[in-house]
Amino acid sequence: MTPIHLRAGGTSLVVAVDGGRLPRILHWGHDLGEIGDGALADLRLAALPAIGDSAVTYPQPVPVLPQLAEGWLGRPGLVADSDGRRWAPKFRDATVRVDGTALVSSARDPEYGLALEIEIQVLAASGLVRQRALVRNEAAAPYRINALELALPVPAEATEILDLTGRWALERVPQRRPFHVGEWVRTSRGGKPGLEHTLLLAAGEQGFGFRHGLVWATHLAWSGNQVLAAERTPAGTRHLSAGEVLLPSEMVLGPGDTYRSPWQYGSWGVGLDDLAARFHRHLRSRPRHPRSPRPVVLNTWEAVYFEHDLDTLTALAERGAEVGAERFVLDDGWFLGRRDDTTSLGDWTVDPAVWPEGLEPLAARVRELGLDFGLWFEPEMVNLDSDLARDHPEWIFDAGHGAGPPSRYQHVLDLGHPDAYAHLFDRMSALVGALGISYIKWDHNRYLLDAGHTPDGRPGVRAQVEATYRLMAELKAAHPGLEIESCASGGGRVDLGILEYADRVWPSDCNDPHERLEIQRFTGLLVPPEMQGTHIGAEESHTTHRTHPLDYRAEKALWGHLGVEVNLLTADERTRAAIARWIAFHKRHRALLHSGDVVHADLPDAALRLEGVVATDRAEALYAFSVVERPATWPPGRIRLPGLDDERDYAVEAVDPGDAPAAGAVLPPWQRPGVVLPGRVLRLVGIEAPSLDVDRSVLLHVVAAS
Repeated sequence: MTPIHLRAGGTSLVVAVDGGRLPRILHWGHDLGEIGDGALADLRLAALPAIGDSAVTYPQPVPVLPQLAEGWLGRPGLVADSDGRRWAPKFRDATVRVDGTALVSSARDPEYGLALEIEIQVLAASGLVRQRALVRNEAAAPYRINALELALPVPAEATEILDLTGRWALERVPQRRPFHVGEWVRTSRGGKPGLEHTLLLAAGEQGFGFRHGLVWATHLAWSGNQVLAAERTPAGTRHLSAGEVLLPSEMVLGPGDTYRSPWQYGSWGVGLDDLAARFHRHLRSRPRHPRSPRPVVLNTWEAVYFEHDLDTLTALAERGAEVGAERFVLDDGWFLGRRDDTTSLGDWTVDPAVWPEGLEPLAARVRELGLDFGLWFEPEMVNLDSDLARDHPEWIFDAGHGAGPPSRYQHVLDLGHPDAYAHLFDRMSALVGALGISYIKWDHNRYLLDAGHTPDGRPGVRAQVEATYRLMAELKAAHPGLEIESCASGGGRVDLGILEYADRVWPSDCNDPHERLEIQRFTGLLVPPEMQGTHIGAEESHTTHRTHPLDYRAEKALWGHLGVEVNLLTADERTRAAIARWIAFHKRHRALLHSGDVVHADLPDAALRLEGVVATDRAEALYAFSVVERPATWPPGRIRLPGLDDERDYAVEAVDPGDAPAAGAVLPPWQRPGVVLPGRVLRLVGIEAPSLDVDRSVLLHVVAAS
């Protein structure tokens, strides 16, 4: 059978489907243009390896679901059994149907009584590839699925691996290694992707950067346990695989039951900017993607923490309105008995001791000021010192040794209990309706280490993830227009699964601009700016205790969904006026920032950064040049501006929404009058950079002059 050629969004995917075998990808990447059947057949022939005495040890196009029974000795696609039997499936006699840019392959293993369906799509708006599998047990014996991983091959040019690591308040730290023979495996077992888990796993040409080098990556759209792996075999094949990590007996199929895997996504590009742009275009193309301007947020957490009272928070909202905030979010501390983080999670009742008239007066005043009203919840968590835990200890996860070790004094509420789910939905929905809440900051601070469903202790992680998705969806259905932020100790739950329901993510609990530059840069490999919460924090960071001037804090917060956590009640008039100027500047450029293409220059000096957003029509751009450490040589030299139209002329101007230019800055001559240069010159030659101290930046506004 002739290979199938799927084309969309600048991507070609050529899939071999001959011989009744499962799909095998022959090409994934550059658009190959129109190819006739004869050429596709020859492409298939040209891709066949020279095999000697054993197909087991020689290279071969690897099925997207590799099978041991076909001679595959690498990571298996399906690990499953029936009490030690039916453990080496061999799916065959595959049939294929194609609908536009989607392919569905159906196959069976008649000896095992199993059916398999693999769905592969090339998405029109983005050129992303995604695939998932469905397994059906057609036999009488139960079939236990332990793992199902799908694979996307990458070519021999992919000689280097990039993934991310991190910790609390320092998420998305990049790390690189050669793509050696063997496996590089990143696994998350905490019931969410986690602060330390990689956002995606990439492989590309040696030294690939943001603007150069072919690179491919995979991501799993799942908010629970998962694994991403890069594997190179002794035969030379390379692939990226992804799948859900299933706990013991978490997925046992009875007769007729099915298991459907999460979507595995694949993106590619010439450089990481190109790769990330596919994810951004995909998210922006969805009908449910936020369309209205992202409201500037005033969040109360770093301003007041648990010290709540009506007068203070009303005054804070009034100060917020004065500087231009558009959404007021009341963070942790509003509910029954919640004076610190040791107690009361789960008791989602407004505390009458602090709020004798309820939250209605605050919510009413917030709306009177023209702001949306938002509220913090941590719905999936519970303190043992809470009425909920005392009334319903059976709703707390327990794998047989009690509730397990606390984290931030909390444990996990098992939403697999229908009554627990209903209780939570009713409490949250009632508050959203009564207070006119437009926004929920949804936190998740404890890992699901011992997530045993009571009373038998069987694993409940997968059911918890699905219940969380359902809870978010049902709250939104009950309250049209409600928006949700995914926060998990910062950036611990950032994935395309949660982004089906959440409208933005909180990349990190760290508002230190020195760290935020890098955290936002690499979170941006998946998440576009308008879906990343980026807030102006205090002069002294509450997490790192570094101090930074307001202009640098504000500039680094400019590039996402802007917010403020500065305590405006203690800030002086000059500080408030400067914040107001930055907010006004953000609003003037918000349409560009939240719709354009994100770009990063590949600068030769690791002490320097240049990044920006370029309008999709290339008529305008905004860049930030920053110095992040002391360079070994000085001055910085020229910087090149990526992403513009080579054939158009552009006026380049340094803009300063804050105070006077940073003390100690030495400005190049062009910066005073500005310059007009062709896009090709700005890309290939560049402009002289200003000489700045560490953790200082300059904004460049670029507008097409022709």
